[in-house]
Amino acid sequence: MPNVNVLRSELFAAIGKTFTDEEFEDLCFQYGVELELGDAVEMQMTRNDDKGNAIDISKEVVYKIEVAANRYDLLCLEGIAAAFKSYIGLGKQPRYSIKNKSEQLHEIIVKADTAKVRPFVVGCVLRNITFDVKSYNSFIDLQDKLH
Repeated sequence: MPNVNVLRSELFAAIGKTFTDEEFEDLCFQYGVELELGDAVEMQMTRNDDKGNAIDISKEVVYKIEVAANRYDLLCLEGIAAAFKSYIGLGKQPRYSIKNKSEQLHEIIVKADTAKVRPFVVGCVLRNITFDVKSYNSFIDLQDKLH
């Protein structure tokens, strides 16, 4: 099962609520994920802020959250925060739909050999997205986990 490492302070800010470690561990148990507390020593010691400046995270508390392999939506801080917000009644899960159905849709061509091992393929096109350093790094980390 995949593990997602998140800084406690960033996760609580994204959820919009703070918890004690025990409260959050109980929430994780109720939701069906496992929580392990750790420190930033196991992660990189610095992280870039929104302006690209290195900040020291060596004293930060890191939550290691083990999620089910089929829950791709929980492989990043943003996904975990959205799921927990919905679960505790602070927000709603996003609903996605196809926009501009009248426009030509993109096509993914899957070769016959690939279709034998990957019978289903999904893709998306993101438009009008603005990344800062933190959101870009999170996106790349999610992409690596999905790959």
